[in-house]
Amino acid sequence: MKSITVPAGEPAHPAKAALALTALGVVYGDIGTSPLYAFRECLNPEHGVPLTPDSVLGILSLVFWALTLIVTVKYVVFVLRADHDGEGGIMALQALARHAVLQSDNRPWVLALVAWLGLTGTAMFYGDSIITPAISVLSAVEGLNVATPVFDAYVIPFTLVILVALFLVQKFGTGAVGRVFGPVMLLWFIVLGVLGLRQVAADPSVLQALNPWWAVHFLVTHQAQSLAVMGSVFLAVTGGEALYADMGHFGARAIRQAWFCVALPALVLCYFGQGALVLHDPAAIDNPFFRLAPAWGVVPLVVLASLATVIASQAVISGAYSLTAQAMRMGYLPRLRIVQTSGTAMGQVYLPAVNWLLMLGVLALVIGFRSSSALGAAYGIAVSVTMVTTTMLAALVARRLWGWNRLAVAIGSVFFLAIDLLFTFANSLKIADGGWLPLLVAALVMGLFTTWSRGRGLVHELAQADRVDLAPFVHSLLQDPPHRVRGTAVFLTSEPDSVPHALLHNLKHNQVLHQRIVILKVQPTDVPRVPPGQRLQVTELGDGFWQVVARHGFMEVPDVPEFMKLLSYQRGIPLEAMSTSYFTSRETVATGHLKAMSRPRQAVFAWLHRNSSRSSDYFCLPENRVVEFGRRP
Repeated sequence: MKSITVPAGEPAHPAKAALALTALGVVYGDIGTSPLYAFRECLNPEHGVPLTPDSVLGILSLVFWALTLIVTVKYVVFVLRADHDGEGGIMALQALARHAVLQSDNRPWVLALVAWLGLTGTAMFYGDSIITPAISVLSAVEGLNVATPVFDAYVIPFTLVILVALFLVQKFGTGAVGRVFGPVMLLWFIVLGVLGLRQVAADPSVLQALNPWWAVHFLVTHQAQSLAVMGSVFLAVTGGEALYADMGHFGARAIRQAWFCVALPALVLCYFGQGALVLHDPAAIDNPFFRLAPAWGVVPLVVLASLATVIASQAVISGAYSLTAQAMRMGYLPRLRIVQTSGTAMGQVYLPAVNWLLMLGVLALVIGFRSSSALGAAYGIAVSVTMVTTTMLAALVARRLWGWNRLAVAIGSVFFLAIDLLFTFANSLKIADGGWLPLLVAALVMGLFTTWSRGRGLVHELAQADRVDLAPFVHSLLQDPPHRVRGTAVFLTSEPDSVPHALLHNLKHNQVLHQRIVILKVQPTDVPRVPPGQRLQVTELGDGFWQVVARHGFMEVPDVPEFMKLLSYQRGIPLEAMSTSYFTSRETVATGHLKAMSRPRQAVFAWLHRNSSRSSDYFCLPENRVVEFGRRP
């Protein structure tokens, strides 16, 4: 691991410090708000654990070592090494693992396993995306009850208002809000540390929990309750997977600096402070976090906690947008409308359909569960499954791509898999109490992934029956040339070696061809970004025909007009924007056309196809220069 310290006598670079501060705001919002509810749920009376010094020290030790082993060692030290051209996240890790398998073992079942692991982790993320805003904001607003019971009736309405406002402002983008994320979260972590330090200073005996013996002792003496408690302990590390997912935005160095210098010390102090408070005043277990504050500070703390939870929710919501856009570009979801909310930050996108679906799901959760404790029963299982898939894919990358020692990789993988599976099993106890919800969401998303991918493959197979090879077609035009008109026609196709359906229809009905014909295939790749020099593959076919394959990364917007500018610049082809027309085809798919799929899946695919956005929107085509032809496969 690269050093994260600044050498003696060398001042910290202000730009790097600012990046670490921004990373603190975006990356650690979710895990940074876990102290609102995690320790309280560990000592939930429903678990049947007596409130004794031994049990409190045991739980504190479990929380500390979960943060140390899962977040610090697994993610910060090891997984952050697995950058794919600087990008992170489960889909980037899947792409790395696929490269690793192709280099050493390209058996179909191994590639299928890698794809399945990546898609499973991605699908589980959506379950987390619905629960995180609900439990975070609700737990913050519940702090009003500590100030006075008068607010009890207003907790749900206040929570709903905050959440609705949060989703309504998404269309404006996160750029302006993002500039205040870092300072607000820095203040939040400072408050966490100060509140915890006050109690730890009053009762330093809680520091005994740093010894792992207390964790082992708790698990041995409370065997009947330990699994249920472990499910609550896991709440302290939810959000840890965001370290890797957001690596492309900030880099591993900034994320590590923010963790070691600010987030980790503040979280440990806050959890240990809550433990010290409960040992001193057992009645504080109803809400130990807000009980840390003096009476005059409860309401300001609620306001600050609400801001922190909004930031935590924002990070997860933005992640859902980015992940959906990546899945679309990799062919696992239909095209949805994407709004670029920043002219400089490519990753800042807004998807209206995803936004409103998330909002409905989050509001339904708040109304249905009505308390953060009830939501805690549903939280965790999706994240734990994602962590299992991350461990397995990272092991593949470490062994086959990096060439790490086989024994070391095996020992490390078994160790971390044992921890991940333990937490997954512990969280499985929550299924009947609400854990079924994120699993249901993940199953639905996984069904959409596989149905769309399979359906598109079958449509492509049907299209092959009407295939006309491009080279003989161009040669035939030389024998009997049609009338040519001025300008450029760009025909978008998925098969650059065959004649696009739109070109055949245009020639049949209009009996003309443009002076320049570009047969364009836009090809997504499994790398985050493609350098300009490697983006275009161009073949001149003669008689004004050009065959072009434009490659783009899964973090990039497939902007066809920009591809044409690059083509003109690299090849000197006079492609003027106002004399260029774009031709596309749109298939009409009905239930019964795709015989290899069951009729219910055909119906789902047909519905997705009908409701997908137009190719002109997806490829950023100018609306006044697009001609669309329909076809039935």
